[in-house]
Amino acid sequence: MYVFTILAVNLFIGVSLQTPTKYQNVNQMIEYINSVQNEWIADKTFDDNYKLSDLKVKLSTLPVKKGVLQIKPKSEYPNIDIPKSFDSRHQWPECQSIKEIRDQGNCGSCWAFAVVEAISDRICIASKSKQQVEISAENLVACCTSCGDGCHGGFEDAAWQYYVKHGLVTGGLYNSHKGCQPYSLAACEHHTTGHYPPCGKTMDPTPKCHQKCATGYNVSYTHDLHFGSKAYDVDSDVEAIQTEIMTNGPVSAGFSVYEDFLTYKSGVYHHVTGSGVGGHAVKVIGWGVENGVDYWLVANSWNEDWGDKGLFKIKRGTNECNFESGISAGLPKLN
Repeated sequence: MYVFTILAVNLFIGVSLQTPTKYQNVNQMIEYINSVQNEWIADKTFDDNYKLSDLKVKLSTLPVKKGVLQIKPKSEYPNIDIPKSFDSRHQWPECQSIKEIRDQGNCGSCWAFAVVEAISDRICIASKSKQQVEISAENLVACCTSCGDGCHGGFEDAAWQYYVKHGLVTGGLYNSHKGCQPYSLAACEHHTTGHYPPCGKTMDPTPKCHQKCATGYNVSYTHDLHFGSKAYDVDSDVEAIQTEIMTNGPVSAGFSVYEDFLTYKSGVYHHVTGSGVGGHAVKVIGWGVENGVDYWLVANSWNEDWGDKGLFKIKRGTNECNFESGISAGLPKLN
C-alpha cells in the first residue's frame, strides 16, 4: 500500500509506494483488473526493470476545494441541447492547443498544466482562433506562491485566481523555444516505456520565478501577460459541466487516484482495486458513450506514451473518484 506523508496541513501529500499485500507484482494486479470487468483495459506499459515498489507518480493536486472560488450556479448556464458525445478537438479544429498533449516532467505540476492548457484553449475559442497561444506552465509553477509549493503541489482553484489577478505569459514545451517562458524541465516517462528517459524517483526542484522573457523573444514580459476576466468552480452537476465545456471550452479537473489508474491503457476507467495514492489534475475536453458506459474524455500531462496516446476516459455521472466534484474554469480577458 502507499504511505502518505503530510507535508503541510490540508495542502500537499507526499507519496511513497510499497508493495501491496494483495499483489506481489504489477502483473498480478493487471491480471485481476482485466478478469473482473471489461469496461477498461489495464496493461503493463513499462519493462521488467520497473518494480511495483519503484513506481512513483507525480500526483500533487488535492481534489479538496480550497474555497477561493465561488461555484458558478446552474442558473447562469444557457438552456442548450447536449449531444450524446462531444469532442473539443472537433468542435474547434482550428485551435491547435486543444490537440496538444503536454508533459509535466519530473515535477508535481499537474495542477498548473491542467489550468494553463485549459486557458490556452479558451483564449483561442473566445478569440475565434485569432489568438493561438500556449500559456506557460513554467510561469505558473515558478511564480504562483499562493497556489502552493510548485513541483511539490498546488491548487487549481488558486491557479485560476492567479491568472485573473496577476496574469500569465506564454511558453511552450521543453526545448520548444516558443513563447516568453518555455518549460525548463525535460519530458520523461511516467511509469511507461517510450522514447523519453524514465522520470526520476525524486522530484526536480521548482523552477525559479523570473519576470523576464527568454533571450531572443521579442516581446517584453509585461506586454506578454495574458489575464483572465473571471475564475470559478463548476457545479458538480453533469449537465452544468457539459454546458460549460460546450460554451467556453475545456475545463480543469482534480480527482482522487488509486493504484489501478497507473495501469490504464484504454476503455472507460473506474476504480477497481488498489490503494489511494493522492490527487491529480487534468484537462477535460469532452464526453461520450462507449459500450453503453457514459464517460468524460480527458487529456493527461504525462506525454503521448501514457494511456491512450496521452488521453483517458473516466466514467461519467457517478462522481467517479470525485471527478465531477473537482471542476474549475475561467474566462479570458482578450488582449
